[in-house]
Amino acid sequence: MPRTQKNDNFIDKTFTVMADLILKVLPTNQKAKEAFIYYRDGMSAQGEGEYAEALDNYTEALKLEEDAYDRSFIRYNMGLIYASNGDHEKAIEQYHEALEDNPRMPQALNNIAVIYHFKGEKAQQRGEKEEAESWFDQAADYWKRAVSLAPNNYIEAQNWLKTTGRSNMDVFF
Repeated sequence: MPRTQKNDNFIDKTFTVMADLILKVLPTNQKAKEAFIYYRDGMSAQGEGEYAEALDNYTEALKLEEDAYDRSFIRYNMGLIYASNGDHEKAIEQYHEALEDNPRMPQALNNIAVIYHFKGEKAQQRGEKEEAESWFDQAADYWKRAVSLAPNNYIEAQNWLKTTGRSNMDVFF
């Protein structure tokens, strides 16, 4: 059964109806419309915790979507799923591919930094100080890039950068 027929709450139904209306009037080709349907269904499945279904939909959307900017968000959402399932390597791969399509995506940079910071904390817990510092330095590099793109976001990361001496940039809101 298509996901559009499974939506049982008002917000999902409203979103689906509006998206279908927009799709009908958009002056775009059929392939792009199909890609959007898969993307929309992937987002719906992801929102309900149906990650395997969401990944299947996102994979189909990637086969059809030609616009790099739109592809970046598909890949970003795939990265979110892999990260939430603990598959950090696949998540990082998806975030990097999203950045290849859209280098101005601070949320992907932030999520890579979060994973690297997590790896640094794990190395620190194992007593591997040099490895931990290497992970923290990598996290800092990605957070600095994210903050430079979105200076009003990632306040905790900005505080961490300052308190650890990894950044001396001042960001004013």
